[in-house]
Amino acid sequence: MNSIHPALIGSLSSTASPEKVINFSPGPTSLPEAVEKQIAANFQKPGLTSLALSHRSPEFIAILEHAVNTARKVMAIPDDYEVLFTHGGGHGQFAALPLNLCHEPTDTATYVVNGTWSARGCDEAKRYCNVQTIDAQDTKTGNYLSFPELTEEIIDKESKYVYLCSNETVNGIELHRLPKLPESRKHIPLVVDASSDFSTKPIDWHGCGVGVLFACASKNIGHPGLTITIVRKDLLGKASPLCPGVFNYTTNSEAGNLWNTPATFNIEVVGLVMDWIEREGGVEANEQRSIAKAKMLYDVIDNANGFYATPINDKSLRSRMNVPFNIAGGDLALTEQFLIESWEQGLIGLRTLTPFGVGDYLRASIYNGITLKQVTTLAEFMVKFAQKHR
Repeated sequence: MNSIHPALIGSLSSTASPEKVINFSPGPTSLPEAVEKQIAANFQKPGLTSLALSHRSPEFIAILEHAVNTARKVMAIPDDYEVLFTHGGGHGQFAALPLNLCHEPTDTATYVVNGTWSARGCDEAKRYCNVQTIDAQDTKTGNYLSFPELTEEIIDKESKYVYLCSNETVNGIELHRLPKLPESRKHIPLVVDASSDFSTKPIDWHGCGVGVLFACASKNIGHPGLTITIVRKDLLGKASPLCPGVFNYTTNSEAGNLWNTPATFNIEVVGLVMDWIEREGGVEANEQRSIAKAKMLYDVIDNANGFYATPINDKSLRSRMNVPFNIAGGDLALTEQFLIESWEQGLIGLRTLTPFGVGDYLRASIYNGITLKQVTTLAEFMVKFAQKHR
């Protein structure tokens, strides 16, 4: 009986030498090397690490304040927004949002559904409020290939919020700038799932009417088990009486992020990543790196004479974070050969097992932890593979 190659079941344990391994996983993924080295160095210092510090000790309070303040500085978060560190990942926020912004289950929220994660957030919200859906699914293919224009006619003026996902990791769609709601709907707060693109581009907080923006940490700013949730302060105090305290923005704001024990180590890591972004030129420089990395891969795909293809033809919506591509129109044998050869060279995470299956496309996820040099390694491999098998 033939065994299945590890690359075909999502293994991340390549046989390549450790220095050649590059993690293109969609998350959790690797931190910037400098941050990983700093974490390792911290564990060599005398005294307790953040893993063992009481969350109410002065030592941890300093760590928490640093993480909040550096995130606020790097992302230019205005003073009228609260920075919270919340539990339950992005899925926790799928429930927390309607429970915090809809006091009654009859309240309406508008959801823009343009991919896997916005669809999942929408489905969860239906448990707690009346959901109006703006659906961007292609009626012929069933795929999400675009982002709809947010016009006055399709947004209920009584909506408590308008929800969108700024980067759909599975579908490869990214809003490189947040939209502005029509003048007649500007009283409605914009809610953004920025889990996979937070810290990679500036945010116009007031100009776009952002009410809540959340990002689970495990793609660009840290480790699983922590979500940064940024809430405009005028939206506090509106929660449903059924909202659990652990998800209640007001409760956690009033407690200074200490209503219950937070993820102490993870919070420290967010502060370290924000320090790194600042050292590397801030969010504007980080965006330019993201643009350069994505362009390199899309150029290989677009210039491959059909050997590679990506589902999003509208270049203004192509994700800079997650580059989906197939090989020879989805040829199974060639796709498996690509996965095996790339894995053996240390290029891992291009196919991972998910609740949605393996999908029609491979994905190269190029978050903050991936350098331009590492993307170049993948691009060169793709070119050579196409020349060999075309």
